Amino acid sequence: MSSTSSGKADMKLFWACFIALVATSFIFGVRANTIGELQDSFNLSEQQKGNINGAGMWPFAISIIFFSLVIDYIGYKTVAFFAIACHTISLALTLRASGYQDFYWSTLLVAVANGTVESFINPVVATVFNKEKAKWLNILHAGWPAGLALGALFCGMLPDTKLFFGAVWQFRFALCFIPVVVYALLILPCAFPVNERVAAGVSYRDMLKEVGAVGFFIITALTAPALAQMMNQEASWTTIFIIAAVVALLAGLYTRSAGNWLFLVVLITIGPLATTELGTDGWMPELLKLSGPKDLPAFATWIFVYVSVIMTVLRFFAGPIVHRFSPIGLLVISASIAIIGLMFLSNATGWAILAAATVYAFGKTFLWSTTLGLTSEQFPKGGALTLNGVSAVGVLFLGVLGSPYIGFKQDGDLEKRLNTTEHAALYATVKGEPKPSLFGASPTLDQAKIKALPEAQAKELEDVQAASKRSVFTTIAILPSFMLACYIGLFLYFRGKGGYKPVDLAAGH
Repeated sequence: MSSTSSGKADMKLFWACFIALVATSFIFGVRANTIGELQDSFNLSEQQKGNINGAGMWPFAISIIFFSLVIDYIGYKTVAFFAIACHTISLALTLRASGYQDFYWSTLLVAVANGTVESFINPVVATVFNKEKAKWLNILHAGWPAGLALGALFCGMLPDTKLFFGAVWQFRFALCFIPVVVYALLILPCAFPVNERVAAGVSYRDMLKEVGAVGFFIITALTAPALAQMMNQEASWTTIFIIAAVVALLAGLYTRSAGNWLFLVVLITIGPLATTELGTDGWMPELLKLSGPKDLPAFATWIFVYVSVIMTVLRFFAGPIVHRFSPIGLLVISASIAIIGLMFLSNATGWAILAAATVYAFGKTFLWSTTLGLTSEQFPKGGALTLNGVSAVGVLFLGVLGSPYIGFKQDGDLEKRLNTTEHAALYATVKGEPKPSLFGASPTLDQAKIKALPEAQAKELEDVQAASKRSVFTTIAILPSFMLACYIGLFLYFRGKGGYKPVDLAAGH
């Protein structure tokens, strides 16, 4: 992996950014593979698990938006130091969590740290490798599945280890300090470049024009409910849309732009994309744990590792693939394969899950990283804001709507399957109290009652849960179908212009 435009200092900076991303996804992977233990410890409903997964997402977006607006003024290294501090404090708080609320808030702070990392690594790599952005952003984001795989691998290899801690989940989160310390040590000696937009003399207002009134409406409409959740407040959609409209009006008056229409198309696809990839990543071990081979209890965790390893390898060799198909062509192909993979997963049991997961991995591998490459190549005037704004909207959508909705659908589907004549006695035994959610009252099962079930009823419940959890993949498959329609439209647009070409600020176009 070499580049004529990169020296040793550039590569040291790249690897510091890479390991920082590994640290963020390592924590994500540990949480995804430990959420079951947390449910047992804190008696969580599926909706509460969705809320925790959501808290691990949408604060990421708030921090990435904030720092994208100010990062050119305060400097990349200052932002990197803030990320290190947040990671350290959040993990210390996680280890002290004693209930749902404690873990919710510590997870939220982890997400702030993760978003801060993302806010500097993407523009740094796009600036350092400004002639091969799609390639190097794909390689950078190989760090995401690499961290997922490592986090899940530790969970799979040490399933019952507590070491010096009182619970398995505490030991697992203590391991998260390792990649955080490593990336902190790598960041310290690095010198950071001036952003490509700033170096080209593109004004702050021109940067905001790329997002425009419509872009700020979308960002605000997703940020407002996230902030309300963070303050434990209810926000009506009417209030949210009024706030978003006011922000959009002010942005429109200042920028005199509705936004780059092409950027807005990317913006509306990133939420479904984030739920397709990250949402499925967060839920996969739980969705598959009852459908794998019965003689391999950790099968779902190993599938998680397997999918992440495939993604890591493919992203490291993304250069020739992106060159062959172009970023937009690769997105069309990837979305198509992701749909097939999700539908396959919804019907696969036992070892067939391995084949289904392989298809799904090939489908989702390039979606996120290639979208970032497309954004950096088509909207360089937007600097850190457009590049990170895409990530922010994706994660906001996932945290506010996508992940909680996956949990809500699980609760609802499971209740529907149990509330039948065939399972009436079982349902009456395990039924819990409904809990409020953004989508209405969410039915629950009482975890304490489930633990007390006799063996026959426990087996009956597992069979129903397995079918219910697999059905969620079918619901998720709707999202890449929408993305595919948008990507085909963009493919035809670029084809009409003579083919896909990156925008070069240095060349004045």
